[in-house]
Amino acid sequence: MIRRAFAITGLLLLAAAAYLCLWPVPIDPVNWPAPMPPGYSGPHATNNRLANLKLIDLGNESGPEHVVVGPDGKLYTTVASGNILRMNLDGSAQEVFASTGGRVLGFDFDAAGNLIAADAYRGLLSISPQRQVTVLADQVDGDPIRYADAVVVAPDGTLYFSDASTRFGAREWGGTFEASVLDILEQSSSGRVLAYDPARKSTRVVARGIAFANGVALSQDGRSLFVAETGKYRIWQVPVDAKAVDITQGGAGARLLFDNLPGYPDNLMRGLDGRIWVGLVKPRNPTVDRLATQPFLRKLTLRLPRAMWPIPRAYGHVMAFTEDGKVVADLQDPTGAYPETTAVTQTADRLYIQSLHARGLGWLPK
Repeated sequence: MIRRAFAITGLLLLAAAAYLCLWPVPIDPVNWPAPMPPGYSGPHATNNRLANLKLIDLGNESGPEHVVVGPDGKLYTTVASGNILRMNLDGSAQEVFASTGGRVLGFDFDAAGNLIAADAYRGLLSISPQRQVTVLADQVDGDPIRYADAVVVAPDGTLYFSDASTRFGAREWGGTFEASVLDILEQSSSGRVLAYDPARKSTRVVARGIAFANGVALSQDGRSLFVAETGKYRIWQVPVDAKAVDITQGGAGARLLFDNLPGYPDNLMRGLDGRIWVGLVKPRNPTVDRLATQPFLRKLTLRLPRAMWPIPRAYGHVMAFTEDGKVVADLQDPTGAYPETTAVTQTADRLYIQSLHARGLGWLPK
């Protein structure tokens, strides 16, 4: 009887080991040397400036991922349900402006008042003031746009937007969170920045080789783009006229503005006085950094229950910087009470704090 029990236990352990070592997973991890985390010091010294946010109640909606003041003076935000909400600046008179049937993560307005949306499921969209949705781009030279993430409209009408991952599409892999985890764990640097020309109705690659390409913002002179590389804790500056410059090869003209940030950079938003705001959506996770040079263990991680994945803790953190790379504001909430801060929308009297999952829209008086 005892021998049988030992045999069964041995078989179970063998089966568990075989599962952990051999069960197929979708990622093919790349070895990369993660830099030593800087911690919260210097311009990022721990503080509580983001604590005690005031909240605009969004009813049954959550996740005000991106916030923009429209040409009509109204506040627009995209939320987790896929809706785009419109409201007064104080949060009153809320309504659903549009729903794309996908998941809009970033948007901007063009000169004609159209809302230009980066939809993680559908690609680059235009939503007219009459709320008609048109697909502008869902492929580049026959290659699908799998994870449109952020977009900015240039003065000449060009639409610059990020395709976070060409390996893991949000629709195909169960949502934006799931696809982002797969891409960042794999580190294949398949993200890219694209440019859409409305006159020619054509799309080209500006930059590639980015480990989860996220937020984009234009320089004040319109000659370059700032790009958040979430997976490697970096922010780049890339010429707008670059042609498929490869970041992994130190592409010509690309400048590394911030390296080794204390968290994962997300959206980029132009503020006042030349500032650019970025949200550090999660802090660095020591386990994730230690696994950077352990591709096999990263594969094994995906075979564990999701509750055991090394997801970083909640920590509120946004910062503002100038175009020459100087940090001019840093706001934190170590409690993470307002979760997954993605960026800031700055007006003359308020800072609206964007979030992936918050139940309301946070703001601070300026």
